Amino acid sequence: MSRQKNTTLEKAQEINLDAEKYGTFAEIGAGQEVARHFFLAGKASQTIAKTMSAYDMIFSDEIYGKEKNGRYVCKSRLNKMLDKEYNLILQRLETHRGKQTSFFSFANTVATGSAEIPKCHGWMGVRFQTSPGSESHDIILHVRMMDRFRLQQQEALGILGVNLIHSAFYHRKSSADFISHLTENLKKGQILIDYFESSGPELAHFDNRVTNLQLVKEGLSEAVLFGEDQKVQFLPDEVYQKTLLIQRGHYKPMTISHQDMMDKGLHQLKADVKSLKLKTQDVVTLNEIEISDKSNIDDYIQRIEMLSLLGLRTLVTHFPLYYQMKSFFRKYTQNPMILVMSASHLDRIFEPDHYKNLEGGIFEGLGKLLDENTRLYIYPYKTEKLCLTASTFHPSKGSRKVYEHFRDAELILDISGCDESADFYHSEMISKMIQKKDKKWEKLVPTAIVSYLQKNKI
Repeated sequence: MSRQKNTTLEKAQEINLDAEKYGTFAEIGAGQEVARHFFLAGKASQTIAKTMSAYDMIFSDEIYGKEKNGRYVCKSRLNKMLDKEYNLILQRLETHRGKQTSFFSFANTVATGSAEIPKCHGWMGVRFQTSPGSESHDIILHVRMMDRFRLQQQEALGILGVNLIHSAFYHRKSSADFISHLTENLKKGQILIDYFESSGPELAHFDNRVTNLQLVKEGLSEAVLFGEDQKVQFLPDEVYQKTLLIQRGHYKPMTISHQDMMDKGLHQLKADVKSLKLKTQDVVTLNEIEISDKSNIDDYIQRIEMLSLLGLRTLVTHFPLYYQMKSFFRKYTQNPMILVMSASHLDRIFEPDHYKNLEGGIFEGLGKLLDENTRLYIYPYKTEKLCLTASTFHPSKGSRKVYEHFRDAELILDISGCDESADFYHSEMISKMIQKKDKKWEKLVPTAIVSYLQKNKI
């Protein structure tokens, strides 16, 4: 049985009627859309100490200080807003009513746009006490508004802001419960939340890795990036105008074949620097894993932990096909994007059935994927019986001509010969060896991961 959902105004009213909750609202860039709901709900004077907007850049800089990067819609600006407003409410009201009040400050900094300029995104967050006099807690989001028109974007922002404050106060039992309430009353596809961060003693049970993976799994985010330290990174900032070298895999576990493939891919990319006019320091390497609606999040946490032991970043996405990933990254960088893969994956890329949802079929799909700035680096798939490369791969009859076209254009390149490569081992092969208690697997997996699997009895 589905639970009863409260409307946005009902949520705002519940907070307004809660005599313990009292705070401030600072909103930049899309009107005072969140505070507006609290005024409409009635009894706002019991909740709102102050609302404000600082649209003029000089006014904003005078209040919160200038950003080193010159931007206004960024995480650092949001943090300054929360710091300033929360400290002010404590400074002015803690002595007066601190014993009976849980204070909070909500802030957002947003860029809305028209259908012609769909760069609609923003940062929003709330700093709050869970009880009078308690330590502060933070929840911070980055959101992309997907509606075409400003009015719709503003309305979505207002709903999300009310949900954020309401969930922070009343739905902290688990991150899954929090997320389900965070997106109430929003239409599917209306917003994407591509960064989530929580902190504070009573939010210690929120694992930011898990929460961000939940967002991707549930289609509320397209991708999440984990750094070498396993911390969630804001992906647009990390890849902005960078050259990307991406390897997709299951990494369950990562094998020495995966390592060698990425090493040879990076070596090939450096060799291509002159022809592609690249700067080597602008290259970002990513190990990507696709997540599905039925995926087990704990399983992904293990893989993130294993890759971090090797000093690698993990990218988790919701893209079944490569051209979808390419389209996503092109919002942030026009630099070359290299996909490095085993030759055994070529038959999947050149399988016409994968592109049935496109009017132009495989021609449209591959046209969206490959161009002068997007290439495939192919690593030999070598076994005792064969060695498959881009040169020896033979696609089906319907794909043969298009494959030859991309090969002639040097958009599909071999990065190693059979003589320079050892036998290839997929993650599935290692898993079968472990199940059969075949000790050979220990020599086919990086040492740090062998220790991890043995220590955790996986």
